[in-house]
Amino acid sequence: MEKSKEKILVVGTFQKSKDFGFVIPDNKKEFTSDIYIPKRKAKKAKNNYKVVVEIIKPAIKDNKPEGKVVEVLGDINEAGVDMISLIKSYNLPEEFPAPVLEEAINCGKKINEKDIKNRIDLRNKTIFTIDGEDAKDLDDAVRVEKLENGNYKLDVHIADVSYYVKENSLLDREALIRGTSIYMLNRVIPMLPKELSNGICSLNEGEDRFTLSCSMEIDKKGRVTSSEIYKSVIRVSKRMTYTDVQKIIDGTDKAILKKYKPYIQDFKNMEELALILKNRRLQEGYVNLEIPESKIELDLNGRPINIGKYKITFANEIIEQFMLIANETIAEKFYWLSAPFIYRVHEKPDLEKIQELNKFLFNFGLKIKANKDNIYPKEFAKILEKIKGKEEEKVISTLLLRTLKVARYESENKGHFGIASKYYCHFTSPIRRYPDLFIHRIISKYLENNYLLNEQWIEEHLEQATDRANKSSERERIATQVEREAEDMKKAEYMENKIGEIYEGIVSSVTSFGMFVELDNTVEGLVRFEDMGDDYFIYDEDRKRLIGEKSNIIYKIGDKVKVQVIKASKILRQVDFAMRD
Repeated sequence: MEKSKEKILVVGTFQKSKDFGFVIPDNKKEFTSDIYIPKRKAKKAKNNYKVVVEIIKPAIKDNKPEGKVVEVLGDINEAGVDMISLIKSYNLPEEFPAPVLEEAINCGKKINEKDIKNRIDLRNKTIFTIDGEDAKDLDDAVRVEKLENGNYKLDVHIADVSYYVKENSLLDREALIRGTSIYMLNRVIPMLPKELSNGICSLNEGEDRFTLSCSMEIDKKGRVTSSEIYKSVIRVSKRMTYTDVQKIIDGTDKAILKKYKPYIQDFKNMEELALILKNRRLQEGYVNLEIPESKIELDLNGRPINIGKYKITFANEIIEQFMLIANETIAEKFYWLSAPFIYRVHEKPDLEKIQELNKFLFNFGLKIKANKDNIYPKEFAKILEKIKGKEEEKVISTLLLRTLKVARYESENKGHFGIASKYYCHFTSPIRRYPDLFIHRIISKYLENNYLLNEQWIEEHLEQATDRANKSSERERIATQVEREAEDMKKAEYMENKIGEIYEGIVSSVTSFGMFVELDNTVEGLVRFEDMGDDYFIYDEDRKRLIGEKSNIIYKIGDKVKVQVIKASKILRQVDFAMRD
């Protein structure tokens, strides 16, 4: 729902009757009542069409609010209408304004040869991008070599987006409004036009690209012994996928090993270094929550045809570890420079929440040791180590996640609890995140001025950093919500065709009105008390369990249960189960 002084707009489903219509809002939390639509104000909307409604009369006493249809989006079952409805609900920018697109097109398709002299030329070096098969905006590339002293040299090259998106340009203002790219399954609402995100800024194989680079020498214990930040020009040697890199690491696919024979040692070096970095991080208390993401496959019409867990391999971890260490190195350097900066902040959890979690962990003989002065990520890491591979791993990991605070952007460094880091920022994705773009600009300014900047510039940009951090945190929150709702919508749509089918699942949470059960394919549904049999169930809040009054049957988080799909609604984004023996 979009609110402004002039009007209130609501997205919903139109229901037609003989003399009038009404709209059931998509967002029931923000708009609880159906909206009455006079016949003359229905604007050719048909039954079960998604529409945008403007409220023209508020609700008075028992009367529903009155509205008029201002936009007809299409039949609820028409391809893409569900995602358009979500876009309209959150008032997301669908198209780039013409002047912004023109500015993007004017950036050209080739780098400016004249600027190469101001950069370190690395076009003769072997450099790789490693991404998913479908990725189009490639903003990071890597190289690892083993040094004679036994240490490793890791080069992380990031697309120099700030070279093209200048401060206060039309592109910059539009990027700040968007804050982040939003990934709605088969649809992307990008932060930057494709001319940049898939074009001149994307580190495409065989093409010359300007980058901002961070080179680090790392010892065998995973410590950065020295680092350098500089402007560069690169030419990616190979665009690799996680799948192929994993096959190289496994060494079992002869065709892949033959195809990439000249680069085998490069990937072995990457594997060695990533393992060293990961082990160091785990020793320091890195909260490694291995909660699988959903992989939702859609057909050409956007309908879900399969849902499962997204498979994460060590190849994914290689890039994750390299990006983490680069982000830390950049954050630490600019913290000690007292530069205007945007940090990625993740504060320690509240003691009350940990105490609440401990009541549940007690059932498994586990406990997080903490007091108001001492809450360490290592305590969380110990729990994760103890439950690894056990049936309750997924559930406990999810509860640990709920105990943690939400990470955000700030202009003040407060450390990152989840990765057990004193200094952290987002430097590695300037194509799709505004904070990365902002700090690229700051870094570039320091490099261009040999790290000597006047107080006025610093003060101005400190104010900017605070403003940009707040706006970026808010846009990230909206993006997360939209992406979650898009997933929930498609999961419910998928289950609409599974009514009556029986599945095994795990109790993921219990409430005062029933319990949620998650299936192996990551779909979660509600079992209400009335669908749990003849018994009356009592909610034991402390131990997060339900107790049958007559049968003494106990359902608790982590229990395996058998359920039947009894209802699923794409509109409501809900799935309902009933217990089965």
